[in-house]
Amino acid sequence: QVQLVESGGGLVQPGGSLRLSCEASGRRFSINAMGWYRRAPGKQRELVATITSGGVTNYADSVKGRFTLSADSAKNTVNLQMNSLKPEDTAVYYCNADVTVAVVPPRIYSYWGQGTQVTVSS
Repeated sequence: QVQLVESGGGLVQPGGSLRLSCEASGRRFSINAMGWYRRAPGKQRELVATITSGGVTNYADSVKGRFTLSADSAKNTVNLQMNSLKPEDTAVYYCNADVTVAVVPPRIYSYWGQGTQVTVSS
């Protein structure tokens, strides 16, 4: 079992910045990839940014140049720095981790955080 603990989020004015963090904890697992998704009111959940264990990042076109995802592999943590926020960034942001659990045979699971609200409004 792997737990994801999210922090950050809140209310910010347009043009402002926020930082989201997500830490994965548990026993006998390795991270294949982590990232953030979001769900805006009335919309489907969408990818924001992901990063693989090898450091390869992927961003939604809507956040490229504004958001930066980084990873601290020693702490099993990812950080999403969100700059130049827009009202359309308002959503519940969910952390996701794809992990391999060290059982026999090894198994791959996908875990989700509980979500954190980001509101961009003046």
